[in-house]
Amino acid sequence: MIAMLLTTLGLAMREIRRHLMRSFLTVLGIIIGVGSVVTMVTLGNGTTAAVQQQISSLGANILQIRPGQGFGRGGGGTQPQPFEADDVAAIRQQVAGVVRVAPQVQSSGLAVRNAANWSTSIYGTTNEYVKAQSWSIDQGRIFTPQEEQAGKTVCLVGATVLRNLFRAESPIGQRIRIRDLSCEVVGTLKSRGSSFGPGDQDDVVIMPVKAVQRRIIGNQKVNMILVSVDPAYNSDAVQTSIKSLLRERRGLGPNKADDFNIFDTRQISETLQSTTQALTALLGAVAAVSLLVGGIGIMNIMLVSVTERTREIGIRLAIGALGREVLLQFLVEAVVLASLGGIIGLAIALAASVLLSPMLQVPFLFDPTINAVAFLFSAAIGVLFGYFPARRAARLNPIDALRHE
Repeated sequence: MIAMLLTTLGLAMREIRRHLMRSFLTVLGIIIGVGSVVTMVTLGNGTTAAVQQQISSLGANILQIRPGQGFGRGGGGTQPQPFEADDVAAIRQQVAGVVRVAPQVQSSGLAVRNAANWSTSIYGTTNEYVKAQSWSIDQGRIFTPQEEQAGKTVCLVGATVLRNLFRAESPIGQRIRIRDLSCEVVGTLKSRGSSFGPGDQDDVVIMPVKAVQRRIIGNQKVNMILVSVDPAYNSDAVQTSIKSLLRERRGLGPNKADDFNIFDTRQISETLQSTTQALTALLGAVAAVSLLVGGIGIMNIMLVSVTERTREIGIRLAIGALGREVLLQFLVEAVVLASLGGIIGLAIALAASVLLSPMLQVPFLFDPTINAVAFLFSAAIGVLFGYFPARRAARLNPIDALRHE
């Protein structure tokens, strides 16, 4: 049996070599199909990994609490009431499962140092914010408790601000002007790159919240509260506790809707991951259509081959070859053609993925499973679409085949 398979494989390779151009055009659909499917899935996996990395950069188990029923104004169109510093303290002291709580006020302004200037975002917050966001300090230090308590004009600068104001110089101990406020740089933040959309997480200056409230914003209100949840606690239960506490503190009756919203960064991860996976599956399914087109091409060429080799088939059958041996010969030819197309498609997919991953700024993740499945599917296409021509060849009448011109 093994000897017969080897002989049949040799005959199949001989026929393929005799018509190289025709063989290549026959499997072109398989090549495109396998290459497209594997490339789409590989890049999709890389995109999903990039999304997960960006989500992790926001910090694990983070709740963002903002005034209003959504991101911005409430449903009635009135300006939502900001939070107070006491709200932050109440969440920290009264809600179980909370690890860190940080107030945040935000503004923007021009940062100036000597002749260099840069328009940037200004965050007023505490060290808890930096820790909850898992933001590493590159140079210098975070704020001291005395600086936070007194609202000293000290700051941490992001990598983008550092690059535009200080170039290659060390910024530690130097002063920059934020609007009309002189600020001493005590630390720099490690680069985190772009956030979702056009945002640049490194384009930021962080100062003690009291300094920004007094010297820039002009009031003691808090625009957002950032809460880090203990992984051992259920995030939904913690959100329920925070909601009950804030409703009580804001005097909301049973029939009144929340005038604040709690957003769990986990929702971003789940939404974006499901979206990228759905898009990857859709693109993979569209690309897989070319595999079926390639299979039809194989069947068409194999039917032509049976017609061309009718006399050869008649001679084989006349001298004692069995129908199943003829069927096996043509079936092996179809499978070999499809498998060669699959191998070439995998090579093209590998090269395309390696080249496109840096261009799309996603990691290259080799997935042996999808490569193996794509190859086996291409071989199965050869069996599926090669069986009908092979069966037709095996059922030829030897006498009619010998008479064929």
